[in-house]
Amino acid sequence: MPDLYAYIDALPKVELHVHLVGSASVPTVLELARRHPGGPVPTSEDELRAFYAFRDFPHFAEVYMAVNALVREPEDVATLVLGTARDLAAQNVRYVELTVTPHSHRLVGMPPAAITEALDLAAGQARERYGVQVAYVFDIPADMPGDFVGGTLDQALEHPPEALIGFGLGGIEQARAGHTEAIRDAFRAARAAGLRSLPHAGEMTGPETIWEALDGLGAERIGHGLSCVQDPKLVARLRETQIPLEVCPTSNVCTGQIPDLASHPLPRMLEEGLFVTLNSDDPPMFGTTLTGEYRVAADTFGLGREDLAALARNAVTASSLDGPGKQAILDGIAAA
Repeated sequence: MPDLYAYIDALPKVELHVHLVGSASVPTVLELARRHPGGPVPTSEDELRAFYAFRDFPHFAEVYMAVNALVREPEDVATLVLGTARDLAAQNVRYVELTVTPHSHRLVGMPPAAITEALDLAAGQARERYGVQVAYVFDIPADMPGDFVGGTLDQALEHPPEALIGFGLGGIEQARAGHTEAIRDAFRAARAAGLRSLPHAGEMTGPETIWEALDGLGAERIGHGLSCVQDPKLVARLRETQIPLEVCPTSNVCTGQIPDLASHPLPRMLEEGLFVTLNSDDPPMFGTTLTGEYRVAADTFGLGREDLAALARNAVTASSLDGPGKQAILDGIAAA
């Protein structure tokens, strides 16, 4: 599909669901591993690529935390942001909402103010060097030790970076059991402060976590939302409200949530009239890119130019860009 691939390459894009640590390319991770040697993360490219072969989601989470442990200084945080911006710029991505887990950086002793300073500095440099506008989403990591709820909320309210636009919920979904009320309270406080509610749900659990995201957390978008198709009432709710779903096909295969791309519910979601966006989640860890996800949509699901352009427009519409910012990218999509 050379003509369609050329169209995808030229299409201006927005990335709504990508994690800071998970977005670190192999060269960036190798730089950090060599900067902080002695841990489990390999320092050679071949070994690192083998390190990224995941057995299941818990194993992925284990590898993710090993890479996260390399982020020890504010300079490391900035290195990650700039590496992500560089990689996205090469794909014609104009704007990204980058999910950051500040609690993980606090666990290694990084002061909240230093984390924020690094994020602010890197966002400015990303725009200057690569023309990529960076916004941030702080997420609660429900499977981490310590006061992950209070620590994340404190960072968001007391030490927010200038480009913070949302409050999220990640990690292993089953680990949220027992923390429901604390998580609800944190989301209420974050929303009261003007942050958007952007939780993961329905990735490795059934529709119940999507219902909780909608009714308990006031979700404005849903990260993944794979299992929504199991519940006709939920599908009807999502169709009626047009709550955007941040769909990440390759990620779902790599973490074992579906057996293969052909089994992915994305075509069903589109047939049901749901509001879908394409995203890459943790692209280097999963051997993909945002451009790659658009190619998957073309190759595996048979989507053509108009379908792909519609997905690109959906991401712009669902973003936190201001009106002129959205219109500029929409104009670029129309001209592609």
